[in-house]
Amino acid sequence: MNQQVGGEFSLWIDSAHVEILVVEDSPTQALCLQGALEDAGYKATIARDGEQALEYLKDHRPTLIVSDIVMPGIDGYELCRLVKADKELEDTPVLLVTSLSDPADILNGLRCGADNFITKPYQERELLSRIQYLLVNRDLRRRSAAGLGVEIYFAGRKHFLTAERMQILDLLISSFETAVTHKLEVDRVNRQLKQLNEKLVQEVSERKKSEREKERLITELQQALVEVKKLSGLLPICASCKRIRDDKGYWRQIEAYIRDHSEADFSHGICPKCVKEFYPEFAEDEEE
Repeated sequence: MNQQVGGEFSLWIDSAHVEILVVEDSPTQALCLQGALEDAGYKATIARDGEQALEYLKDHRPTLIVSDIVMPGIDGYELCRLVKADKELEDTPVLLVTSLSDPADILNGLRCGADNFITKPYQERELLSRIQYLLVNRDLRRRSAAGLGVEIYFAGRKHFLTAERMQILDLLISSFETAVTHKLEVDRVNRQLKQLNEKLVQEVSERKKSEREKERLITELQQALVEVKKLSGLLPICASCKRIRDDKGYWRQIEAYIRDHSEADFSHGICPKCVKEFYPEFAEDEEE
């Protein structure tokens, strides 16, 4: 697979002839990285740690090395230092995978001779872009002359760096690119959080409005129930049987009508007058 890199002065990379050694102690991350590289047309080989990588490098010459920094035994910095110290391997670009949580990581990368950084977590296209950058510039790096050593002070310690100017430039560019990428990601997440917050505020406001409307309706229904249960106005009542005519025009027993239109209920009995009129024998017994 050929990949075109660059703008006006384009270069073509024949990825089928590029072998990348992946040094990663996490099997899951190693397989994911291998899959991404092979999907891009590269040949990818996995080494589970620094020791296995050095053993592989005795008989093989990969085009590029991608190595995690934090590994048991030989870590990424030491592996890179040993690669750059080997005359047969010193021109092999080394891309270190790091959290870049401390600015000292850059100095450690310069000291061991690393060519570029990529930070975790990274996007697949970002990784492939870094690899293309290293592959395109490797010939230029071979032709560049080694720079003079420089002594600097950082975090209260003295550091002596013998890195080439191109290496320093590459690491600075990669660090700046990482910072920009992370800032864009932070800005994107902040925009999403702002939108979610605005949506949440709107939903809370709508819910409060709905709750107020619900409370208003409950109050109105309770008031309406009170009014329904309350007897008021003129009631048509039969002068003879004492039945009441309801709203639908039906004549109903007075107790049934009152029960439906009030909170009252009835217990039936008989008054003394009615006892004398309808049950005189019982009235006489009561008088005796």
